[in-house]
Amino acid sequence: MFYAGIDVAMDKHDCVVLDSDGNCIVEVFTFKNNRDGFKTLKKVLLSCSRNPKKIKVGLESTGHYSDNLLAFLNSIGFAPVLFNPLHTNLFRKGLSLRKTKTDHVDAHTIATMLRTEDLKSYSQQSYHLAELKSLTRYRSALVSDCSRHKVTLVRLCQILFPELKTVVSALHVASVYALLSELPSADKIAKCNLTHLTALLSSASKGHYSRDKAIEIRDAARASIGIKSVVKELELQQTIELIQIYQQQIEAVEEQINNLMDEIDSPITSIPGIANRMAAVILAETNNFQDFERAEQVLAFAGLEPSVYQSGQLTSTHSKMVKRGSKYLRYAIFNATKYVCHWDPTFRSYLAKKRAEGKPYNVAVSHAAKKLTRVMFHLVKTNKEFVPQA
Repeated sequence: MFYAGIDVAMDKHDCVVLDSDGNCIVEVFTFKNNRDGFKTLKKVLLSCSRNPKKIKVGLESTGHYSDNLLAFLNSIGFAPVLFNPLHTNLFRKGLSLRKTKTDHVDAHTIATMLRTEDLKSYSQQSYHLAELKSLTRYRSALVSDCSRHKVTLVRLCQILFPELKTVVSALHVASVYALLSELPSADKIAKCNLTHLTALLSSASKGHYSRDKAIEIRDAARASIGIKSVVKELELQQTIELIQIYQQQIEAVEEQINNLMDEIDSPITSIPGIANRMAAVILAETNNFQDFERAEQVLAFAGLEPSVYQSGQLTSTHSKMVKRGSKYLRYAIFNATKYVCHWDPTFRSYLAKKRAEGKPYNVAVSHAAKKLTRVMFHLVKTNKEFVPQA
């Protein structure tokens, strides 16, 4: 058996090949992250053995840097093993007291881990799940950016027209966006013709805001302490444009997510409170639970298991969640749990039981999240729909 460890980088990768006794068969060599480089890697690996099953290839999980390499290795018959960078870092430190970290050392470390540990090969995601993972993470980034611009809008309103928030139901609604896009300051609203202001608000709010509301907003603008600033008015108008663009993009992404979820038709969406948005993240991040043999492994991957510390007679009694693994999965499970506890009587009573035991709300939710994870794991593995308990 041969063991090839690959240290992945953006433009090039380093590889070393060991045999079963740990002897170096192929010294560390560097190949580029392009087609010619991949051909070089294939040539070197097949020179060790023509049978890909006799060569174990391992590399760190480095996000998008390793995606193309993984696809190439799978296409030529290899079953690569993916390592958590934290795992390889701790293993490397255990091999030597020297504080040495280079690409060559990392390649040797990965090859040694392949040789000494029983590890599961990387399971390539199906097309639907791979697309779903890209979409859900892209949506998360869009929502984050949109939220940042909404904070900017609130800041600018506080400068240009601080009284506005007291006379409207909310700042982040279509009617307020329409108002501020055309009249981005208290000064401009105060000088606006009442008939035009009424028509603008009525149209944008679909008739919800009448002439009385227009008068109330105009009076607030006339008494406002907001400053006049052409620059900040421009920033406010462009911020609103950006928010609306992000909202359109989020809607388009969610439509694609819903289409994929309809094709996947997962049983976890039968759980009350879990809709396509949260279910998509859970399925994409866990590869539809295909990479896990037990529900406890999913909890560990999501960072929802408690840390354990014991030394001699000392045992930690107040353990925090480890919060390692996929932050997207952890967020999705934790928030899905809140909805499930609201809609399902069994989970609602379980949450109430934990609260009655004196546990803080978030701690009680984390207990319910573990229960929900086990339920979802069982439903997917058995392909059964959720049946509410009487």
